[in-house]
Amino acid sequence: MKKACIFQGGWEGHEPAEVAKILKGILEEEGFTVTVTDSLTILEEEELKQFDLIVPNWTQGEIKQEQLKPLMEAVEAGTGLAGLHGGMGDSFRKETDYQFMVGGQWVAHPGNDGVKYTVHIHDSNHELTEGLDDFEVVSEQYYMHVDPAVKVHASTQFPIADGPYAVNGPVSMPVVWSKKWGKGNVYYCSLGHVAEVVRQPEIISLMRKGMTWAARS
Repeated sequence: MKKACIFQGGWEGHEPAEVAKILKGILEEEGFTVTVTDSLTILEEEELKQFDLIVPNWTQGEIKQEQLKPLMEAVEAGTGLAGLHGGMGDSFRKETDYQFMVGGQWVAHPGNDGVKYTVHIHDSNHELTEGLDDFEVVSEQYYMHVDPAVKVHASTQFPIADGPYAVNGPVSMPVVWSKKWGKGNVYYCSLGHVAEVVRQPEIISLMRKGMTWAARS
């Protein structure tokens, strides 16, 4: 059986424990043995190398170099990295090396929570989006700073909510992307503000596809 590790914590507004429980359930349905921890100290342990997949679910917060370095080395060596929303795309704001590995960083959500927007699927034949059509979400709409090297699988259009940024005109913003970090697969989905949003069927499907794809082959 493949082994996955979910480390959850940070800002409680993203309901990290509840979201981790949902992601754990998906992985167990896919045959993974899953370790969930509310401490970053697991990143310092030798067993980190044994995981086929690591799922960050830790909004903001700080990480020590003796934790970040082994995490990045594990992914470089072939351990998959997959996550969603602020749990992976707004973790450890001071650590630009982490952001480089992830492929992007949250910077804003114009209109805050409750914005109704469409997620556009780029290729419904791709293994990460197979069988999915465009769908609507009512939640935060993440404005990201994104690595141009990522492969974008789904996007959303800005602006919807007004703001000083809107004068720049229409922007297609990545929602789902993948990339490589050394031998490791990296997958990110910006959806999933709270557990109720994560439970939306399309988001469950995206995370199921993304986590299983990212896991070490």
